[in-house]
Amino acid sequence: MLSRRSVLKSLCASVPVFTFDQLLGGVPLGVRFVNVAREAGLHAKTIFGAENKNQYLLETTGCGVAFIDYDNDGWLDLFFVNGTRFQTSQLTGPQPVSRLYKNNRDGTFTDVTIKAGVARTGWGQGVCAGDYNNDGHEDLFVTYWGDCSLYRNSGNGTFTDVAAAAGVTTRTTTGLKRWNTGCAFLDYDRDGHLDLYVANYIDFDPKTAPLPESGPCLYKGLTVACGPPGLAGGKDILFHNNGDGTFTDVSERAGILKKQGTYGLGVLVADFDNDGWPDIYVADDSSPSALFKNNHDGTFTEVGVEAGVAFGPDGKTQAGMGVSAADVYGDGKLAIFKTNFAGDTSTLYRNLGDGSFEDMTFQSGLGRNTRFLGWGASFLDFDNDGWPDILTCNGHVYPEVKETANESGYRERKVLYRNDGHGKFIDVSLDAGPGILEIVPGRGCAIGDFNNDGNLDVVVNCVNDVPQLLRCESTLRNNWLKVKTVGAKSNRSGIGARVFCTPEGEHRQMDEVRSGGSYISQSDLRIHFGLAKAAKADIEVRWPSGQVDRITGVPANQVVTIVEGKGRAGD
Repeated sequence: MLSRRSVLKSLCASVPVFTFDQLLGGVPLGVRFVNVAREAGLHAKTIFGAENKNQYLLETTGCGVAFIDYDNDGWLDLFFVNGTRFQTSQLTGPQPVSRLYKNNRDGTFTDVTIKAGVARTGWGQGVCAGDYNNDGHEDLFVTYWGDCSLYRNSGNGTFTDVAAAAGVTTRTTTGLKRWNTGCAFLDYDRDGHLDLYVANYIDFDPKTAPLPESGPCLYKGLTVACGPPGLAGGKDILFHNNGDGTFTDVSERAGILKKQGTYGLGVLVADFDNDGWPDIYVADDSSPSALFKNNHDGTFTEVGVEAGVAFGPDGKTQAGMGVSAADVYGDGKLAIFKTNFAGDTSTLYRNLGDGSFEDMTFQSGLGRNTRFLGWGASFLDFDNDGWPDILTCNGHVYPEVKETANESGYRERKVLYRNDGHGKFIDVSLDAGPGILEIVPGRGCAIGDFNNDGNLDVVVNCVNDVPQLLRCESTLRNNWLKVKTVGAKSNRSGIGARVFCTPEGEHRQMDEVRSGGSYISQSDLRIHFGLAKAAKADIEVRWPSGQVDRITGVPANQVVTIVEGKGRAGD
């Protein structure tokens, strides 16, 4: 008979995401994620393409999701992008629409979609948030295959789609519908008005697109939807905010059309070179990913290859999906994390501070997992120890895979990595609760503390399924702080503001207020810091305008609102 140690070694060989020593036993994680979507009232199913076999690639990408406090009551609400089907005969009942849920402050949500005026049907894709008109209310931009929606928040619980009037329509010059995907608001010229970046996937026309059988298009012997290789890639768009409620397409003038790669999905905006100006990283599928360096004059230079963030560690292109950034090493520089296709690893690029990055995927321990197909990508300090951890939201792109034993099937679990504070990530998925282990066809994923208990929760938009709302339950009793930014000379949302937090006796942390990111989704605009056991911390905010605000000795376990030029609200 095999010894216990031999059995565990055998298990480690078949489950490489978990170490042999961990299987023998170790310190309990102290945190578990539980799916409370049903109890919270999130029952509406996201519809996206046919459920068993897809004809077109458009049916595979799924939708994003947003944590947004649309009514400014201090509690995070939820917005789910929805899709549709080509086979309309398969739709029963009301047409699928994107949905807005109001937080009832008791762990439940109320569907306010119709009242809020956001019930649009179509091939929805991504969502990003920002107060583009500086009126104190967060607005939403929702991407589509076709014309996008810019939902102006009226401040009374309703939204108005002003996309056409604002000039953010997205038709191609040939009349084809653009396949718009990830988006992000940013103030790239630091004039105090939020501009808008929109990624594009392919110029898709179902009348001319190849079909699986006629392709033929195969994946490990299965006939599947064709693309993206071989299909005409779309062109990303940069809209400049004119300050009067309208936007101008400046893509060509700004240098965005010089992007080498195509098939854009996740959009990540951050100041990667620490010069005080926002840069743009785009995760491209099956082509080089792009890094646009801000030239401070309204233009960008694409430096992805030179910076070392265009390819994987073997120098080959990857199927990039979701993106996130964090000060992983506590050195004041933002690293990049990106999810990729099955058979590949996710990617971690360490920021070296000289305009270049080093691929640390395998050195950091993230190279263990290759069988998951990653979409949502998020840094989050789930245990509030002061170090950003990593969550990936997974699900295969081809529903046909569920009929085989390839990879992990169509429905997949999540992967949660704990940052050990020394540059290493430990896969703790199997100890992180049923919400992480539940298999779903995951796509968009956002992070936010929906019940205001100081622990970061997760919301997931699934393909042809109900969503997940993963409540984080912790027994660690670590402390935390949240920082809400209110701009004055800078944009009202404070997007682009760099926030430093120095807990008493702990290392200095840094993050930025960010629109968009993950996989075409929007996380809470408030910055979350874990403080470990520190009872207070010093906060510094460096605004896009150049203004710096500092407050010292802030007691733990609260949300702190900082107003540009005035410091802490209420002081």
